[in-house]
Amino acid sequence: MVKNAALDLIKRGAEELLVEHELVERLASGKPLRVKAGFDPTAPDLHLGHTVLINKLRHFQELGHQILFLIGDFTGLIGDPSGKNSTRPPLSREQVAENAKTYQEQVFKILDPDRTEICFNSRWMEALGSAGMIRLASHHTVARMLERDDFAKRYAGNQPIAIHEFLYPLCQGYDSVAMHADVELGGTDQKFNLLVGRELQRHYGQPSQVVLTMPLLEGLDGVNKMSKSLGNYIGIAEGPREIFGKLMSISDELMWRYFELLSFRPMSEVHRFKEEVAHGRNPRDVKVLLAQELVERFHSRKDAIDALEEFEARFKRGVLPDDLPEVKVAAGGGGLPLVQLLKQAGLTGSTSESIRMLEQGAVRINGERVDDRGLVIEGGQTLVVQVGKRRFASVVLG
Repeated sequence: MVKNAALDLIKRGAEELLVEHELVERLASGKPLRVKAGFDPTAPDLHLGHTVLINKLRHFQELGHQILFLIGDFTGLIGDPSGKNSTRPPLSREQVAENAKTYQEQVFKILDPDRTEICFNSRWMEALGSAGMIRLASHHTVARMLERDDFAKRYAGNQPIAIHEFLYPLCQGYDSVAMHADVELGGTDQKFNLLVGRELQRHYGQPSQVVLTMPLLEGLDGVNKMSKSLGNYIGIAEGPREIFGKLMSISDELMWRYFELLSFRPMSEVHRFKEEVAHGRNPRDVKVLLAQELVERFHSRKDAIDALEEFEARFKRGVLPDDLPEVKVAAGGGGLPLVQLLKQAGLTGSTSESIRMLEQGAVRINGERVDDRGLVIEGGQTLVVQVGKRRFASVVLG
């Protein structure tokens, strides 16, 4: 019988497990599983969104399984169309090679290098050759490809789909054949590709891999998927101060999702934190614990301590009063204009005073000067707001 704790750890934060009873049977055998996750080196640096999968690999690693970290140096030349509404331009071989190098350096901030096998799919895909690629393509139909949501939408909308894009799911599936994967992890946008891997393994006479999908992590805006192109990301190669500061800027609600997907604290502890906040504990204090944990992971314990001390120096020592008042303000669905927030929080006496204080540079949010009179603040956040030298409040936006 598989221990519930092991299965609970594997399923922590997961979106879907296909098929659970197959995983339970393989875990019960006691044989270490070959657990695969692939990353196309499309950018030089990883961000916290990428680490959702890497963290799950670490969970499997802690349970004694073999981790296969696949760098898609061949598939990166094709360009993954998942979730895209247009053809994605492929990268050059030089770009792929340079990005792959940085991936290897960064992934071992999370995984144990002695128990991780780094793989490159160019090794078997180039050996497959053109004749092998044609045979591989014979295992799938155009009709099945068009079952994929993004392909179906583009086809219905008369948007172009290049033939090479159909090859991507096949190549990803063949990776699982070549690697004899027992389990493959991927984001929810990868589900179709992961299931192609199950099907191809059957064609090649192998047991079908178990598929575990993980949610796509929202970025700092709390809405869109974390992405460098959207500027809402936290890079794991960023400095301690930047990582700490960005994490402190996320909304209180998003903090719990980050705890589940990014923290290695037991979920029982996270649930306790949530109960404490519900009974009056300042969520900012809990957010500090998350920020420190991640700074320590990607830098050092000293860096985490220094980042906290700097945060306290900026927001507490000699800057904020010890009895900082907490004010709750309703933001509404569309957010709340900053000039109204200042007035409703009692930090100014009128909208005109709010505008005047902003124009004078006398308003700070989380220690940073703000002068944009048109700024709209989204709800679900706790902000430290200062007006002038003597007016302070911890503003909770509902």
